[in-house]
Amino acid sequence: MNRIVDAHHHIWDLAAAHYPWLGPEAGPLFRSFHVDETAPARQSRGIDAVILVQAADNDEDTAHLLSVARAQPDVAGVIAWTPLDDAEGTHRRLSKWADQDAPVVGIRSLLHERQDTRWILSPAVEDGLRAIADAGMPLDYVTADHKALAHLPELTARHPDLVVVVDHLGKPPIGGDRDSFDDWRRLLLAAARSPLVRAKLSGLYPADGPLDRWRADDIHPFVDTAIEILGPSRLLMGSDWPIAELAGGYQRTWDALASTVASLSDGERRDVMGGTADRVYALQGVTRGAHD
Repeated sequence: MNRIVDAHHHIWDLAAAHYPWLGPEAGPLFRSFHVDETAPARQSRGIDAVILVQAADNDEDTAHLLSVARAQPDVAGVIAWTPLDDAEGTHRRLSKWADQDAPVVGIRSLLHERQDTRWILSPAVEDGLRAIADAGMPLDYVTADHKALAHLPELTARHPDLVVVVDHLGKPPIGGDRDSFDDWRRLLLAAARSPLVRAKLSGLYPADGPLDRWRADDIHPFVDTAIEILGPSRLLMGSDWPIAELAGGYQRTWDALASTVASLSDGERRDVMGGTADRVYALQGVTRGAHD
């Protein structure tokens, strides 16, 4: 199946759920965003499907994403929230989603909002992580900056059956100095030693200053390094919309990412643009909207 998947697409509804991080200070992001808003841009670029990613650590946000996924044929799956430090609650949610044949394809928690960056390694989440690994659910690993990549070798050693998808390449220091780049590269290389680590080409914005202060050339070295370390079969591409609105919009960010993989072979490009997402999130059985 040759199709293009936007593997990191957000929506939120201020009337449906509470988003603690989202307030008037967020400027243009402080409104509800709907998946239909990106339909023209996705269609013009041949994007067949999107994966909706949680934006709040609560059941209401997940319920909203699931309701949209069930109604929208171009939504291939939902990366949902579950309380990783509540193993019983996690088991209950996983069982409910399985019984309802819900389109949950992965799990994420807003780790980057926590003051304790080592929370994901705490005993409190051991059983919850084991539960999602046993269920075959990948964990999306979101970071505030690239330093949190340092926890992945220990995390993957403790949970050798857990597929970990690093969001946004771990927030590399785009626009930073050479030492910062080398530090990010070293941490990504160490994380990638686990064969079950994957990473998303998404959310690649400047580490400091306005998010729209970038050029495609600024992100090429980071994508090239990710390709060198992980290979196309372990990389996924995502728009990070609507955060992408602050970085120039859906079209600008998607086109820049696409340009970074343009020199790959056809098969390698198919992996990054959709094949890896199909495999990681077990989307193979989802045929709606796909180009055969």
